[in-house]
Amino acid sequence: MNSGKIPELKIGKLRAKVPIVQGGMSVGISLSGLASAVAKEGGVGVIGTAGIGMLEQDFMTNYREANKRALRNEIRRAREITDGIIGVNILLALSDSDELLLTAVEEDVDLIFLGAGLPLKNLKKLPADRLKDVCAKIVPIVSSARAANIIFQYWASNYGYVPDAIVVEGPLAGGHLGLKREQINNPDYRLEKIVGEVIFIVKTYEEQFNKTISVIAAGGIYTGADIYKFMKLGVQGVQMATRFVATYECNAEEEFKEAYIKCRKEDLTIIESPVGLPGRAIRNTFLEDVSQGIKKPFKCPWKCLRTCDFKDAPYCIALALTNAKKGNMNNGFAFAGANAYRVDKIISVKELIDTLLIEYEREMIMMSGSIAVER
Repeated sequence: MNSGKIPELKIGKLRAKVPIVQGGMSVGISLSGLASAVAKEGGVGVIGTAGIGMLEQDFMTNYREANKRALRNEIRRAREITDGIIGVNILLALSDSDELLLTAVEEDVDLIFLGAGLPLKNLKKLPADRLKDVCAKIVPIVSSARAANIIFQYWASNYGYVPDAIVVEGPLAGGHLGLKREQINNPDYRLEKIVGEVIFIVKTYEEQFNKTISVIAAGGIYTGADIYKFMKLGVQGVQMATRFVATYECNAEEEFKEAYIKCRKEDLTIIESPVGLPGRAIRNTFLEDVSQGIKKPFKCPWKCLRTCDFKDAPYCIALALTNAKKGNMNNGFAFAGANAYRVDKIISVKELIDTLLIEYEREMIMMSGSIAVER
């Protein structure tokens, strides 16, 4: 638990004793088991919503209802286990994002992280006059100061209200990235730079609305020393996903976790997803086949993503990720962050967070000593 050396993460009235948000990993990777374990240790546990109904019996025939039912059940399970902070991650690119958003609001989750699109006019079923009243705090995920400014400007003008927090995701993250392929290795888009630009934008709105807006850094943060570095840059918290895959509580099958443990640095690759975005994944036979032009035939019963042209797609990403989650890696693949090759064993969430806090304190002491010597 928090030794008192690391600041709390404050989002509105919420207080996370450990300023670590467990990234919401969809298609069944982070469900109530992982999210509740993180929340119990003082962090923010997040349930990934895309494809969450995959294990429901009627998923193939009743996709939308299965997703809503599964999300409701996972939130309630997490609540039964912990009174800590529970959030959900919703991709705005999902064809049922509105329904998932309303389900999360109805279940009184603490936080709703919105990515894969900007939360502007697309919040159709959660009108402006309800934003201030719902219990959940909406937290947009962005990859640039420009995107942050567009969101805050739109909310200020149309809602008279701005988010209480924002996640800034850099190019070292796993999964779908909010950057163009040519920007991923461009130093102008490194997380440290983007974070500083977003903090500058956010300060304007903090003054305008007389409120604190927490900035959360994400993408490639792996150790407690990394957390310290970004906290010193001015963020109030960090989001981590890759580290939480290799935990006992992660909801993926062992074969999925083993893909992380076995992967080498050169196995991490940028793919062109059928969604229309670049993504970072662990190279395997499935992805090698796709890169060689081999199509993986499928039928699309749902049109689950607004941006997916399933008629021309080389494979169904929802099916591939579902297979991987279940441990069938020959017919799917694992998304992973740039530091996944550093994972060497599976540990508990408690051990992971305790380790991160010890590393943070060690870095803080070391850097304080360095400053004292310089003076």
